[in-house]
Amino acid sequence: MATSLPSQRVQAAFAVASLSTMKRTTHSAVSDDRNENIEIWINGEFFLRHEAKISVFDSGFLVGDGIWEGIRLHRGKFAFLDRHLDRLYAGAAAIDLDIGLGRDELSTALNATVERNSMRDAVHVRLMVTRGDKTTPSQHPSNCAGGPNIVIIAEHKTADPNVRRNGITLFTVTVRRPGPEILDQRLNCHSKLHEVIALIQANKAGADEALMLDPTGAVATCNATNFFCVNSGKLLTSSGHYNLNGITRQVVLEVARLNDIPCAEQSFSLTDVYSSSEAFVTGTFGGLTPVIEVDGRLIGSGTEGPTTRRLRDLYESAVDADIGP
Repeated sequence: MATSLPSQRVQAAFAVASLSTMKRTTHSAVSDDRNENIEIWINGEFFLRHEAKISVFDSGFLVGDGIWEGIRLHRGKFAFLDRHLDRLYAGAAAIDLDIGLGRDELSTALNATVERNSMRDAVHVRLMVTRGDKTTPSQHPSNCAGGPNIVIIAEHKTADPNVRRNGITLFTVTVRRPGPEILDQRLNCHSKLHEVIALIQANKAGADEALMLDPTGAVATCNATNFFCVNSGKLLTSSGHYNLNGITRQVVLEVARLNDIPCAEQSFSLTDVYSSSEAFVTGTFGGLTPVIEVDGRLIGSGTEGPTTRRLRDLYESAVDADIGP
């Protein structure tokens, strides 16, 4: 019996995934057939989606050694690009990784990718940098040869409006967000297994996504987004020590303070969450997504609340201001 080639299997899997309905998540997107023929930027060259490849010796594949950014394209411009590049280069410095390209060169590559794919709006870009190919499967960085691998994947992606309309449910998982002495959660790195395990646990419990606690038992973040709740009229989010330094999170806090919405970055418990009048999560792709239920408990009225709506409007205005006319 003939065995299908890897590229054929990938194409078949992509076709099935395009026809199937994804589980409701903050990353759920409207199906777009144009994504089947996108071209992907790899180390300065373009490859069709089904021909884009990285070596099995890549350090990101072998040991999760790499960093990445998720960036949105609006009206032909990348939203908050400077902030994303600040975070990327700060992460690279923290893990002692030489990206090999300056900010202007990386910006040029990002723009070349969306132009190559005739993209202008409703686009999500994944920029990934790993330490590069190793001479042998091992952990030590000295075994890397040839410099980093840089990949830019741009896809046509419109967030599923049903997710925003109906909100998501969360389940508090047993997997904790570790402290910086183990793995600094402010690093947007490729080491995401604890988040994957958390999401699987939440899904098996019947929820859409996972709510994760920090080592002290306080609320930290979700598996892929940052968590906010409104309790006694105040907007609460975690201290920031145990979660990704999210760009959307930053902007939401900034617009809240500019518009006299009481807010605090502090430790708080599940007791505060359960008694909240509203909750939502933030992320580059979905923006602000309402949370209607946590651990089987309805949050507020079980629908999007007025503070969430107001903050979304303020956030979207901030996006408009950043990208300009």
